[in-house]
Amino acid sequence: MKICAVQFNPTLGDFKFNQDQMLKYLKQAAKDKVDLVIFSECALFGYYPADLLERESIVDEQLKAFRSLVKNAPPKLSFLVGLVTKNPKSQGKKFLNSVALVQNKKVIKIFAKTLLPTYDIFDEGRHFATGDLNKNYFKLKGLNILVSICEDIWAWDTNKRSSYAENPFLKLNQKKIDLHINLSASPFTISKEKQRLNVFQNVTKSTKSPMIYVNQIGAQDETIFDGSSVLINKKGEVIYQLKSFLEDSYSFEFETLLSTKTPALSTNQHLTKKATTAKKLTLLQNEKIHKALVLGLKDFFSKTGFSKAHLGLSGGVDSALVYALACEALGSSNVTAIALPTRFNPHLSYDLAQKLCRNFGSELLLFPIENLYAEFKQSIDGAFNIQKFGLVHENLQARIRADILMAFSNHSHSMLLATSNKTEMAVGYTTLYGDMCGGLAPIGDLTKTQVYQLCDYINRDNEIIPLKILTRAPSAELKDNQKDQDSLPEYKVLDQSVIKIVEKAEKATNKIDKWTLEALMRSEFKRWQAPPVLKVTDHAFGRGRRFPIAHKAHY
Repeated sequence: MKICAVQFNPTLGDFKFNQDQMLKYLKQAAKDKVDLVIFSECALFGYYPADLLERESIVDEQLKAFRSLVKNAPPKLSFLVGLVTKNPKSQGKKFLNSVALVQNKKVIKIFAKTLLPTYDIFDEGRHFATGDLNKNYFKLKGLNILVSICEDIWAWDTNKRSSYAENPFLKLNQKKIDLHINLSASPFTISKEKQRLNVFQNVTKSTKSPMIYVNQIGAQDETIFDGSSVLINKKGEVIYQLKSFLEDSYSFEFETLLSTKTPALSTNQHLTKKATTAKKLTLLQNEKIHKALVLGLKDFFSKTGFSKAHLGLSGGVDSALVYALACEALGSSNVTAIALPTRFNPHLSYDLAQKLCRNFGSELLLFPIENLYAEFKQSIDGAFNIQKFGLVHENLQARIRADILMAFSNHSHSMLLATSNKTEMAVGYTTLYGDMCGGLAPIGDLTKTQVYQLCDYINRDNEIIPLKILTRAPSAELKDNQKDQDSLPEYKVLDQSVIKIVEKAEKATNKIDKWTLEALMRSEFKRWQAPPVLKVTDHAFGRGRRFPIAHKAHY
């Protein structure tokens, strides 16, 4: 039996586009004499539908596209496709997260997802009814094949966030499984590769069968899907991996999965094995983060209908990184950088920003705001009887800049990018309606240390981001001789506390931890109003973090 695994980039709700993409792969598979084509979870609808499912008419449109897909598929070909179907039961949730088996232009069977995640960004139990893994079998060419959908394979102790009371794989009917196929839309995080390998090993040990894991690629809002689909033998070893962060397909004979020889390492595995030093591991990690953020930016713009971006470029490290990522994702001709200095911005900052733009073959727009700031300051000081320079005046500068940057959005149909990092967002060191403004926060899930590391990665071959930007002391430049460390602990120490308190939700045990926790709780209202954050860690700010603003909890 010849099988083709397909990871492609669907657009949520664009059923005609998704259908056409799948038909291209199906027609090519027919030419290649493939027997079974496998797409990813919710490939026809796009993932994650969320409250689009409140509108049944949208599901009806998707089912119409599915009927068209079946009708126009090549004959004598079988394929598995993820989609949303209606729950045939009269009670319970309206829909099922399903996989359809189509053979020779006929729908043979519908399989439903058993485990519905409700942690982090997921809330599938809100709209989907629960399926039964024991019903998810079919036969093809004499093989008994089990179908699971994404989360169904994750109920092992290796993943604490998604632990379940029951593991469906431990309650499977005692029948021989020749092949297990998992269709997924599993988001990328820095730690996900290791987590997946542990899960794959547990599943193959349980089923005593080889496994095909087909994962979606592309980005949806904050979530980035890396693909990285794999073929796994009975021993739980990866024998082939599709590309990461790129559309890809791979055709192979079923016998390939029966190999018990030491598998050839994929590119990613080979690099991981060679990365014996911390420096090499950091390089590999930053390569993945870089690819993820570029893909996240590219898809966020294409799927929202924007082609142009802009940002305030200060000459600091955060805006420099966002600018570099945006230029790579969208092309430098589609990214506008604007300098908005006051008397508190040294000329060096402008020179560095200008040099960065030249490195990308672009110009830096200059829009001084000193006069506007002076007029606002005079009016506000007079109205509120303010005698001394303070936080009011610092934030005023940031908000004037935001007004100008948003005016550029209105004028140019360009999306403003926010430049705050995770550390600043965690402790509230960012101005609401000021530098927090934007349609997307590309580096909002990176600590300050990771920002520098990613800049170093971008500069690995050539000095793209001027080195002086990376070596000068970080500063908001909102008052004379200001440095971030005047208000914050040293970033290297603070970053560790942010990881500990925000990402791991651990107890504050030292002075910096306690300061971070206090600042985190005090600034929650800001994050509720922040733009979407591209997610690259297991616990990011954004949709997956549901923290209250008003509470009296003892922490």
